Amino acid sequence: MVKLIQVGIGGMGNTWLNTVEASDEATYAALVEINPATADAQAAKHGLDRSRIFGSLEEALAAGKADGVLVVTPPQTHRDIAVAAMRAGLPVLSEKPLADTREAAEEIVRVARETGLLHMVAQNYRYSRPVQTLKRVLDSGQLGPVGAVAIEFYRGPHFGGFREVMPYPLIMDMAIHHFDMLRFFLGRDPVGLYGRSWNPAWSWFQGDASASVVIDFDHLVATYNGSWCSQAGDTPWNGNWRFDCADGVAMLEDDRVWTQRRGAERVEAPLVDMPLASQRYLLHEFVQAITNGRTPPTTCFDNIKSLNIVLDAIASFERHGDH
Repeated sequence: MVKLIQVGIGGMGNTWLNTVEASDEATYAALVEINPATADAQAAKHGLDRSRIFGSLEEALAAGKADGVLVVTPPQTHRDIAVAAMRAGLPVLSEKPLADTREAAEEIVRVARETGLLHMVAQNYRYSRPVQTLKRVLDSGQLGPVGAVAIEFYRGPHFGGFREVMPYPLIMDMAIHHFDMLRFFLGRDPVGLYGRSWNPAWSWFQGDASASVVIDFDHLVATYNGSWCSQAGDTPWNGNWRFDCADGVAMLEDDRVWTQRRGAERVEAPLVDMPLASQRYLLHEFVQAITNGRTPPTTCFDNIKSLNIVLDAIASFERHGDH
């Protein structure tokens, strides 16, 4: 049984608490929470040993042996926690994004390379039945090469907390998933992009909650249109996707996968079976990496390429917008 230290147990921490509690591969060596009220509440809610919840990673590390660190904290803290964990000799599974700045992300990558330790990013959107089904359709080649991709994402969540004060909440905290999915689907990295962001008058976010981005993959262009302050007509969290191919189209609509060949009716693709999905899949991959040395797809060395799309989009917003 792999023993983990989870840093951050409020908010998204609930999802990981539930995931680890349901696992037969991992358990907790300790937990870290800087807010004592949150620590008390989560200990009661999840039946946790309050004496094993510490106020810092350093205290948790000193309290006993652990095999890995799970980072579930706001993006601006990811570098310090990940670097401290790896310097202490422990592999890391971190919530996305990899970090909040390019400099911070590059330091994480550098320390992972220096220490030889795993740093894995929780890009859980790759690991759902609809996404894996669409990937299989595209990889089959049945529709020919992809020429264009259109992605639409519209939702209006009221999170409270750090997301509502981020400068670019949609792009940094949400579109990182869609950009990572885009790289996953295409098996390619972009060569350029252009984007604009804005914040509608009714938005409850302080930063820009809407954006459009055109991403150039060299003879293949992807367009991304999204908003986190949409008032109606929500898409799924995966978004809706259209792949225009040489011999037809592949579509992900409302988490259902469709194909349509030229001159034919569209056909729904049956969803692939997945014994484990989302965070459960990621936890299993992390445990397998620790115990068997199997390298997962979403290491920091790969994931920095997804983060670079986010950071390049933000740079484009600031070059071309009214900021």
